[in-house]
Amino acid sequence: MKFTSPDPTFYPSARLAMEGPREELAYVVALAADGGGPSGIPDGLAVVDLDPTSAGYGTIVHWLSAPTAGDELHHFGWNACSSALCPYAPHPHLERRYLIIPGIRSSRIYVIDTKADPRRPEIVKRIEPEQLIRRTGYTRPHTVHCGPDGIYISALGDGKGDGPGGIFLLDHYSFEPLGRWEIDRGPQFFAYDFWWHINQDILISSEWGVPWMLEDGVLPEQLMKGAYGRALHVWDIRKRRHLQKLDLGEDQQMVLEVRPAHDPRKTYGFTGVVLSLKDLSSSVWLWHRDGDRWAIQKVIEIPAEPAPEEELPPLLKSFRAVPPLLTDLDLSLDDRFLYLSCWGTGELLQYDVTDPFHPKRVSGLRLGGIRRSAAHPSSPEKPLNGGCQMVEVSRDGKRVYLTNSLYRAWDEQFYPAGIRGWMALAHAEEEGLRWDEKFFVEFPATHRPHQIRLQGGDCSTDSFCFP
Repeated sequence: MKFTSPDPTFYPSARLAMEGPREELAYVVALAADGGGPSGIPDGLAVVDLDPTSAGYGTIVHWLSAPTAGDELHHFGWNACSSALCPYAPHPHLERRYLIIPGIRSSRIYVIDTKADPRRPEIVKRIEPEQLIRRTGYTRPHTVHCGPDGIYISALGDGKGDGPGGIFLLDHYSFEPLGRWEIDRGPQFFAYDFWWHINQDILISSEWGVPWMLEDGVLPEQLMKGAYGRALHVWDIRKRRHLQKLDLGEDQQMVLEVRPAHDPRKTYGFTGVVLSLKDLSSSVWLWHRDGDRWAIQKVIEIPAEPAPEEELPPLLKSFRAVPPLLTDLDLSLDDRFLYLSCWGTGELLQYDVTDPFHPKRVSGLRLGGIRRSAAHPSSPEKPLNGGCQMVEVSRDGKRVYLTNSLYRAWDEQFYPAGIRGWMALAHAEEEGLRWDEKFFVEFPATHRPHQIRLQGGDCSTDSFCFP
């Protein structure tokens, strides 16, 4: 009888994952700057060298182009991760081998094999939008999470590009769409991100908007009347039914990334709000178990920065301020540090959340930004556009990687001069954050980088079932 060992990048606990080997490669999706329009240029997947002992450190060592233009590759994830070791639905024979990459505009999904040569991944399967709609009734796939019983993917729209959005599953082995996940969705209509407290059988999902509210940029009339998402939803994973809606209030617009604590004994997590209609601030909210119910409260507020009208893009001129635009956040595996990326001001903020109800700011850096265009120390004379956007933290918590593009139509509104893509690295040290002066990846002018996945896993990939 032949026995096989679990994938060595699967870890029973977050503590063991932190002790694993350092990542040597990053996989970064990059969208075509013109959306594949007149140029016909497709999106791509960049492989970036993260090994500081390598001659190629901080460079793109391979580029995989999508076979068609217009996908808008956005968020993506692994086919399998440490959740495969969970005892109620174990799949220890799976491998962290395939990247599942959806096109948020085309509704096409690519399956990318990284095993034969991790530096030169290959497309091995395509799921066309017609099949996705037929099997699930959803379009605009967004967030990918590797669960113990399948690959979970959120979708922003229904088959007609309206709502409700929701979650569907892919089979672990064939990657075929199995169908929509929800049995009873209750009041949930908008979708965006999701993750879970897997040992408590609880899933948390967030809200952005339906495709017509997003694909051509922010719609000012929708924003000013508070029409974008403003709530979290609590679900029973096993029964696949809605349990509770956590409404953050009518001023809070666009409740995006959700980051639950990694320790499976903890029943709390953080979500970020892009914009307050009251004062243009961004904020972080803590959800937590409160008896037999769930509660939510604001724990961090980031104010807007006053600015003269002539220094602002048309969308913001009348406000005379730069909103932080908190568009991503990430929580270190030891649940100690929360990292916030403020795409509007260009800030990367580090908070100590050892006491999650009372976060303490530790340090902060700037890169790019609507008004400041802060330079990187490798080229202090060169102003940068875009701002700190997607953030990914290494398993050991010592390195924080960033890219600067959000979503093509939104890029044009907030950075009308156009975004030149870049990727940077900040080191998290005892005294706080510092930029790595030797690591600054400039992407070709034709492409803008978005989400990052680290070889062997990262802080927004894995779920752990053991404390």
